[in-house]
Amino acid sequence: MKLKVALVQICSTEDVRRNCARALEWIEAAAQRGARWVLFPENTCYIRGENDPVSWSEPLDGPIVESFCRAAQRWGIYVLLGSMPEPIPGSTKVYNTSLLIGPEGDILAAYRKLHLFDAVLPDGRVLSESRFVEKGDDLALAHVDGVTVGLSICYDLRFPELYRALTVAGAEVLTVPSAFTVPTGQAHWEILLRSRAIENQAFVLAPAQTGQHTSSRRSYGHSMIIDPWGRVIAAVGQEETVVEAELEMDQVRQIRRRMPCLRHRRFDIVGPNEGHPDAARGGERGGHV
Repeated sequence: MKLKVALVQICSTEDVRRNCARALEWIEAAAQRGARWVLFPENTCYIRGENDPVSWSEPLDGPIVESFCRAAQRWGIYVLLGSMPEPIPGSTKVYNTSLLIGPEGDILAAYRKLHLFDAVLPDGRVLSESRFVEKGDDLALAHVDGVTVGLSICYDLRFPELYRALTVAGAEVLTVPSAFTVPTGQAHWEILLRSRAIENQAFVLAPAQTGQHTSSRRSYGHSMIIDPWGRVIAAVGQEETVVEAELEMDQVRQIRRRMPCLRHRRFDIVGPNEGHPDAARGGERGGHV
């Protein structure tokens, strides 16, 4: 089985109307080139400056989401709305939510980012996503033409246990819509993506934000598609563009059969600090990433 995917690399801004209008144009263009699934990065509809308050959010039945659902239905394709701020009733915070939309225009999965980016960058900037965003609590899986897909967002990439849980639950494709900073992107982006693909013997689809969004925020770009052997099969640089590939889904089954790492895991090994509250922290909070 082959699955043609198109990853849209964009430079979103604080202008929601502009961002969404351009995204809908990208959907049309990719669909006309035969894409079965169009994927967008984190913060597709709205991106704010570093540490600025969230000035826009929308519930999942709002007009912006509805416009993406109509586009998916019009073209009969799947769309990953990489992420958008979803309001939380009774809270001043929002969820950072990724939506997988099906060809009937229905929402197949809503994933709320589990790991929030609170960190000190190598250049000294302090970032605190948790000031305005609430973490989610649940895994999210869905099916694209019978292929099991596991959802994640950006900073989640640094937590391999999430992807292992998705893979154990059946995921063959892992989505990582992102807005990586330039310093962390240069150091770790490709390495982490390829690692998640190799560890889980799954395709990894990573659409990324790129360029200067606000005076205080710039993203790394370099969207890429990685196969279950860890090979980068398609990638772009820092321009706004689309990266496309046909996923040979038989690769997942073949590689997992030839090298059955997932069956070789051992569960009888327990670390000396297993269960200790400090064991999972691995040092001071807010350390360099």
